[in-house]
Amino acid sequence: MRISVIIPTLNEQEDLPILLESLSKQSCRDFEVIVADAGSKDATVKIARKYKARVVPGGMPGVGRNRGAEAANGEYLFFLDADVRLPPDFLEKAADEMDSRYLDLATCEFHPDSDLKLDDIMFRFANLSVKLNQDMNPRAAGFCIFITRRLFRRVGGFDESLKLAEDHDLVQRASEFRPLRVLRNTFLKVSIRRLEKEGRFSLIQKYFKVEMHLLFKGNVKEDIVDYEFGNFSEKSDNNKWVDDLEKKIIQMEKAYGKLSAPSDQPGKAGSGATKEKNDLFETLKAGIGTLVDVITKSPEDSVAAEKAKEAKGEGGKGKSKQGKG
Repeated sequence: MRISVIIPTLNEQEDLPILLESLSKQSCRDFEVIVADAGSKDATVKIARKYKARVVPGGMPGVGRNRGAEAANGEYLFFLDADVRLPPDFLEKAADEMDSRYLDLATCEFHPDSDLKLDDIMFRFANLSVKLNQDMNPRAAGFCIFITRRLFRRVGGFDESLKLAEDHDLVQRASEFRPLRVLRNTFLKVSIRRLEKEGRFSLIQKYFKVEMHLLFKGNVKEDIVDYEFGNFSEKSDNNKWVDDLEKKIIQMEKAYGKLSAPSDQPGKAGSGATKEKNDLFETLKAGIGTLVDVITKSPEDSVAAEKAKEAKGEGGKGKSKQGKG
């Protein structure tokens, strides 16, 4: 067996069939699929079995990936998440490149399953960070880690005691023996469901807090941020003002796109449209400038600021009513 694809799941009936369908159409046929399920309450397990995947008991992502690896027969272990999308030659190109470059540890570029420029910029930055750090501070997202079974066993797999960043920890330990490299010949797409549910800038803030913890305190062994596994349904409302900023930027991006589109009627996109585009651009710059505060404040600070803002608004209303009386 050449490749074992390992997918940790929890209530993934919406996204898992898309991934499994793309796996069923792969040009490479020498692979197996192992779904490590953490007790899904929906049709996840039924869907996995429909696609002939092996189902093993899972848990949190690190636990599920380890259980999947224990059941694996492949020379390569490909760790994916249920919400990734693969081109039809993904497995073939990835395994061939690992063979030709003698790689034991790899990741690949990941692109957003989205048409928004904002998402494209965020993912470009994330990919650049992975590439620049592959020697000095190697890390890879858990949804696209590719490792030989012998190296995985040598480092003891994922550390199940960690609450977060167990994927980065695995890569750093494995890179002490074999270097991490970013594949050049293929990529995958990732859904933006977490970005939409938690808010893009709120999520950046969480990642920043985790990065600071890793930098100054080491591995994350306690819950320092709320981070749900699987296809969770509740949208975070911890950072309402940040989410509102995100919505405004997305609205401006769409409006700017409409203004930039060529007009069917000559003369329609005149000075008025140009002025509106400039106004949108200046507002967009101001909004992005606010992100400096977003990533340097803790979630608790942001909630406190929002409450203070609301309290101030209520106080102003009270004074207004007294003046009228």
